[in-house]
Amino acid sequence: MGGVLRAERVWVETFTGLRMDQFGRLLKAVRERGGEGCGWGRPWRLPLAERVLLVAVYYRTNLTMRQLAPLFGVSPATVCRVIQRLGPLLALEPARTPADAAERLWIVDGTLVPVRDRTVGVSSRNYRFSANVQVIDDAESRLVVATARPVPGNTADAKAWRDSGPAQHCEGVTVLGDGTYINTGLIVPHRRRPGRPLLKGEEEDNAQHRKVRARVEHTFSRTKNYKILRDCRQRGNGLHHAVQAVARMHNLTPAA
Repeated sequence: MGGVLRAERVWVETFTGLRMDQFGRLLKAVRERGGEGCGWGRPWRLPLAERVLLVAVYYRTNLTMRQLAPLFGVSPATVCRVIQRLGPLLALEPARTPADAAERLWIVDGTLVPVRDRTVGVSSRNYRFSANVQVIDDAESRLVVATARPVPGNTADAKAWRDSGPAQHCEGVTVLGDGTYINTGLIVPHRRRPGRPLLKGEEEDNAQHRKVRARVEHTFSRTKNYKILRDCRQRGNGLHHAVQAVARMHNLTPAA
């Protein structure tokens, strides 16, 4: 049985949210990382472009493998193998300390992603099993700089920042965080203490801090258009690969 979806403009733009030139850059990155090879065994039934499209559609729509299989004319087992093989190859490039680090302003925050795998998530404040994912954004370009490995959803942001490793990407860069990142070395809002209201200058600083930090919330809003981040059924490293791939596709479609 032939599939319905092909790596053509109408399907790519409808099902992934990427323009054809953006999808072409994603395809090029996967090819350069060795996605073309089949390893051992039978060659892939689908060409590389359609396999990349399959993974992008999966992350965007969160359809089940049984639902995706007839759309591409393959079996659910093949869909699973394609996602497991190519998912890690869509990952965001590892962040490097920029040459102008002293002039950069980055923002960090954590977001909860509902998961099914109880070895990755735990019951958290939203009463669902979820994982906490730390994301670093560039304040000027609004691109994702790095994402950390997921930690259990009941982990405080400050502890997640220390334990999941994003701090290593931020040497020499000024990083903003909200009030939960106190005592982490990040720039956080001034805190009001009992019997001591904030000074006028401190209130103005906090207002400016909120205005800038809101940009990372806009990033979360856009990345969660990829429905895999609303209910991740992947197990093990599947969530980490999904977050990395979504961050890369988000960076291909920067906000105006």
